[in-house]
Formats: sequence, structure tokens, C-alpha cells
Amino acid sequence: MTIADRAVLVTGANRGIGQALVEEALRRGAKRVYAGTRQPLVHSDGRVKPLALDVTNAAQIQAAVESVESLDLLINNAGLALYDDLSDRAALEQHLAVNLFGTYGVTQAFLPLLTRSQGAIANVLSVTAFAALPLIPAYSISKAAAFSLSQSLRALLAGGGVSVHAVLTGPVDTDMTRGLDIPKASPESVARGIFDGVENGEEDIFPDPMSASMAESWRSGAAKTLERENAALLQAVSVAA
Repeated sequence: MTIADRAVLVTGANRGIGQALVEEALRRGAKRVYAGTRQPLVHSDGRVKPLALDVTNAAQIQAAVESVESLDLLINNAGLALYDDLSDRAALEQHLAVNLFGTYGVTQAFLPLLTRSQGAIANVLSVTAFAALPLIPAYSISKAAAFSLSQSLRALLAGGGVSVHAVLTGPVDTDMTRGLDIPKASPESVARGIFDGVENGEEDIFPDPMSASMAESWRSGAAKTLERENAALLQAVSVAA
């Protein structure tokens, strides 16, 4: 997929990676960029159409679907990251509501449009899906679950022509990582890496230097091999049926 002349929807588009994704889509010639945010958004480029979109609100999701004429690429970027120690179940449920079920709900709602266009889904995740960061364990758990969701959707939707990309980011210089004194990639460079990965057809996208350092070991490792084998098993069962 190329971004030029395509319709793109970005959730969590008002700041950080989401804001950078909107600008990068415009630079790459997208014909329409739907910017999903919880707060009102104004943009100077006429190709940008703001959408009131809280990914935990079913009514807002449905209203957004009704406002989108066509869609080629859905980027599930909206996310939540809070410091916790797993002592509060409510904190874990809050992370799952946004990072897992929000991604699931938006994807299911827009799937008919994506199937019609033979489009793509990119879920913005984190390398904490591979190994939990104990400073933000609820976030790590939710991203691991969303990664499994992405792998499952990838296999289930392949027959309908919809591709699913998992974006595994390292630390990015956003509000979410403000309290971490570590090297961070810029949101702009990560946005470029995400679109490069989509355009290159990469199933798992490692868009920054830290995450890119583990890309080869992941792609050639036992876990990725098992994912491919499981997907092939699904195809075999489908053919037999």
C-alpha cells in the first residue's frame, strides 16, 4: 500500500505519535485524513476531517463510522499509559478498556469499509508487549494482549484481503514517557517509520532505533515461526471445511 491518494484514519490524533501520523500522512499525499480525538481539533489542511472519537465510547465509534465515506488505512494509535504496581484492579481494567478493547471496537466497526477497499490496519503497540516494563505493568499487559489481538486478526482477515500490521515502538518522546530519563525517538521519526513499514508490507513494524535493534531476532525467532505455523493451520482448516 502507498499512502498517496488514500483515506487514512488515525485515533488519538491530537498529540504525540498520533499528531505526527496525521502530518506524515498529509506529506505522503493522502487524499483524506480522519483525525479521531476526544477533544475538539482544528486543522488548517482541508484534507483533515476531525472526528469526535473516544475509543471506549460505542456511540462515538458508530457516529465516526457514519462520517467516513471510504477508508484504506486504519491506525489504532489511541492509548493509555499510567504508572501503577498492579495493586489496583481498576487501573488494569482502564488500560485494557483503551488499549485492547478500544482497538478491538474501532477495528470491528470500520472492518466493512476496510474489507471493501482491501485496506490495512496498523495497531500502535510497544516492545513492552514482548517484555513487561514493571514501572507500567498494566500498560505492558494491555499491549501484550493487543499484540495477540493483532496476530489473530492478521490470520483471520488475510482471506478478505485486509492486512494487519503490529507497530512495536520503543521509548518515544511523548507525554506518556515524560517521567522516564532514557533515550527516546521523536514522534515524527516514528510516524515516518510506521508509514514506511506499512508501505513495505511489514507485518511487524519496528519504527525507531531501540525497537529496530530487536527486529531481526524477532522475525527469525521461534515465536514468529510459531505464529506463521498457527496461521497456516487456520488456512488448512478453512480449506478442509
